[in-house]
Amino acid sequence: MDSRHESSETLRNKCAACYRQFNKMEHLVEHMRTSYHSVHEPMCGICRKHCRSFESLREHLIGPLPKAECERIFKDRGCDLCLTVLSSRSALWNHREACQFSRSNNGVLCRLANLGIQDELRLDNSRAKVVALACKMVGGGSDGSLDLCARICLIDEHERIIFHAYVKPQLPVTNYRYETTGLRPEFLREAMPLKQVQRRIQDYLCNGEPIWHIRSRGGRARVLVGHGLDHDLKCLEMEYPPIMIRDTAKYPPLMKTSKLSNSLKYLTKAYLGYDIQTGQQDPYEDCVATLRLYMRMRSQNHDTEDCPLATDPQNRNNFASWRQNELERMTPEKLLEISRSDYYCWCLDSRTSHTNS
Repeated sequence: MDSRHESSETLRNKCAACYRQFNKMEHLVEHMRTSYHSVHEPMCGICRKHCRSFESLREHLIGPLPKAECERIFKDRGCDLCLTVLSSRSALWNHREACQFSRSNNGVLCRLANLGIQDELRLDNSRAKVVALACKMVGGGSDGSLDLCARICLIDEHERIIFHAYVKPQLPVTNYRYETTGLRPEFLREAMPLKQVQRRIQDYLCNGEPIWHIRSRGGRARVLVGHGLDHDLKCLEMEYPPIMIRDTAKYPPLMKTSKLSNSLKYLTKAYLGYDIQTGQQDPYEDCVATLRLYMRMRSQNHDTEDCPLATDPQNRNNFASWRQNELERMTPEKLLEISRSDYYCWCLDSRTSHTNS
């Protein structure tokens, strides 16, 4: 085979998203069928390569073996928090001021949260559509390893405390984990019973909708943001529809390249630019960090698609095996155009909120 023809064939079999090259077009089609590339993936602002997570993009830009040209440009005018590439150094300086958060902005609220119960939970459709939740656990069981919720905080999208309370566990506490929780036995003697906390929070989240009826993002129920929410809800003995949960521990763009979860402490430092969980930990601080991460992910400006998920009925046959011959005749760019994401991008929440307002 002519070498020029061979190179053009190889180029034709190159993925338009991640730039992987394949020997045959059928292999590229299979790759597209299983990769779920989409406009919602993190993307290099220089070479336009798609990455599965921001950690992968970070490695591409400033990792141990970065893309040389991308690394050079990024070091000159790239933001190491949101990984955006700016038009100039001066634009980067202005951008960085807004991009980097500070943990000290809400010091007064943090101190107020430590004073005891605050309760602003109201069923009111005009109020918060998004709330962040964080718990602090003490230990139960013979060895103190059983997690028991002993303190809880909820905030609204403006970082205001809606609810803060100490929680009376249903089992005896055998380890107060004072070094990290700051909790002592006297804090829990008059604490709110777990069942009462659970009922108050669930009623607020559902906001007048029966929990079994919450099947879409367009109703009155509130979006719940947190980190490791499966564990928190289990300790609270609560259920909430997954469609309304935004968990920074399980959101694919915020996970490690190995598809494992990053800690909230790491995510806050890497993507918001400040430290949390130093010494005794405050659930209000965790709430603020998860909410800011959520807002950062939600504010991404991605192209609009009528049916953005691979699971949408309209997209079910995009890469069907009976279309194999047709798919192999498409260009890599056309294959990317019909490809859809396998996760719900939080930028879609922004469009939903605008629709409902």
